[in-house]
Amino acid sequence: MTQDLRIELAALQKMSPLQLREKYLHVFGESTHSGNKTFLCKRIAWRLQSNAEGSLSERARQRAAELARDADIRTTMPKPPKTNPTSFKQVEPIPVIRNERLPMPGAVLSRQYKGRRIDVSVLPNGFEWEGKIYRSLSGIAKLVTGSHWNGLLFFGLKKGSAHD
Repeated sequence: MTQDLRIELAALQKMSPLQLREKYLHVFGESTHSGNKTFLCKRIAWRLQSNAEGSLSERARQRAAELARDADIRTTMPKPPKTNPTSFKQVEPIPVIRNERLPMPGAVLSRQYKGRRIDVSVLPNGFEWEGKIYRSLSGIAKLVTGSHWNGLLFFGLKKGSAHD
């Protein structure tokens, strides 16, 4: 590799993606939409080295042609997916498994935290707090405290709870 080529390859690393796209256009004769600096550097470096030192050997070209001939090539376009709404299977709803430590839907869990009263309504499939629905008490406890909490523990529904 010549000293000039080494200098040119080192300069690629200092270029911005915009400069690399311009260099790509100059070296390949076509534009690219890529903004990936690593990719552009590698492609341009390969082309510069190829131009300076020669391309693939004839033996390598023949082998590549052999591999391409043996490759499985799709000769027809794939069929579009079926969009017939009647073809969809009806799925049974997954039964909700209730935690026996939770009160029945409609109950309200209350907790004082740092002078603030936290009231959470128990729903059949979640919890309501400040007008929003949450899947877990732990999610609400995290929003209130700013740290991870076991929701059952935070609301006093588990031994060793915050109220004990």
